[in-house]
Amino acid sequence: MQDLTQGPISGHLVRLAAPIAIGMLFQTLYVLVDLYFVAQLGDAAIAGVSTAGNVQFIIMALTQVLGVGTMALIAQAVGRKDPADANLVFNQSLLIAGACMLVTLVVGYAVTGPYTRGLGADAATSAAGATYLHWFLPGMGLQFALVAMGSALRGTGIAKPGMIVQVLTVLLNALLAPILIAGWITHRPLGVAGAGLASSISIAAGVVMMALYFVRLEKYVRFDAAQCRAHFATWKRILRIGLPPGGEFAILFVFLGIIYLVIRPFGAEAQAGFGVGSRVMQAIFLPAMAVAFAVAPLAGQNVGAGHLPRVRETFRNAALLGSSIMLLLTLFCQWRPEWLVHGFTSDPAVIAVGADYLRIISWNFVAQGLIFSCSGMFQAFGNTLPPLYSSATRLVTFALPAFWLSTRPGFELKQVWFLSVATVTCQALLSLWLLRGEFRQRVGAQLVRAAG
Repeated sequence: MQDLTQGPISGHLVRLAAPIAIGMLFQTLYVLVDLYFVAQLGDAAIAGVSTAGNVQFIIMALTQVLGVGTMALIAQAVGRKDPADANLVFNQSLLIAGACMLVTLVVGYAVTGPYTRGLGADAATSAAGATYLHWFLPGMGLQFALVAMGSALRGTGIAKPGMIVQVLTVLLNALLAPILIAGWITHRPLGVAGAGLASSISIAAGVVMMALYFVRLEKYVRFDAAQCRAHFATWKRILRIGLPPGGEFAILFVFLGIIYLVIRPFGAEAQAGFGVGSRVMQAIFLPAMAVAFAVAPLAGQNVGAGHLPRVRETFRNAALLGSSIMLLLTLFCQWRPEWLVHGFTSDPAVIAVGADYLRIISWNFVAQGLIFSCSGMFQAFGNTLPPLYSSATRLVTFALPAFWLSTRPGFELKQVWFLSVATVTCQALLSLWLLRGEFRQRVGAQLVRAAG
């Protein structure tokens, strides 16, 4: 356990964010490695895997529910010096993870066919997406256990073990991808099925490694069979904090689904270009997301300890660091976005769509970084509804205008990208306003307690 209620805020922020960023970078390489080898199979395979990969946002939404609730409650317990509550939350999170894994497998296999047929631009794209999902669903289910254990460690102020496990699993995935997808060594290429299988095997290995770490090395939170019976009051606490962030990712899933539907008439090349561009964008977002992930346990422990000035300082440092990084990445995307796409495909039409997407969408990188930092602060406070409200506004400001634009004569893909930039900027301003109100409320409550 690392006490984050003492010492320099900037030092804690960098120490937490660095391993988180490395781990998230390697996590993203899961997708990029698969995408590289799948790209060799043609546009239909790229579009199919990209469309099916959108389901990952639903899994991310559900893992966010578990991960954010677990991390926030454990961080606040550490700040209060309450290890008993931290251990109860950890063990109950593992029970929830097991239940979510079963639901993922049952529902996932039931809806794969209708989902891929509904979004695929053609029959080949739909078939590739369905095959990929069939083999990746076990890995998606196992992510819940991996997230529960990693979030518990972040709540205690420890990020390095999770980073090491992520690096090792990605290296394993990189080794398996060419063997299973392209048939290296075995001479039995499995195509998109190999991409899903490689990821599932790698995630399973990660779960085993994290479990071994907890059994042999972790002392503050640990497996306890006596606490592995359902304690629904604790489930309610986890879900109360975690459901709104999960809702944010669910809304993101809706946005991506809308984009795939809107650009569907432009063909598989457009869907493939957007798929590559959006995956590259996810990698670009990693520094800002790492800072936000570091903000939550750092501010959370100080919330639990009642150190509000340190909480405020945490946000200032995070906003400055995240915005500076994202500004540099924006400038790079304005300069040579096609370089980022060309590594995955040589199709000029796909490269053109992906490069245009990155060039335009990069104008909202700084705003998106501020949104991430605000969300991390609300997680620390244990009040995660405001970020959900902020994200939900885009159902009106983005979704409805996008559908309307798609029906107009002369509709172009660029119109969707510019609309996204505008709506993310509005969301960032709303998030900052909501966070300011949260700070005012916390200061007022602290003054009342002091007067009492």
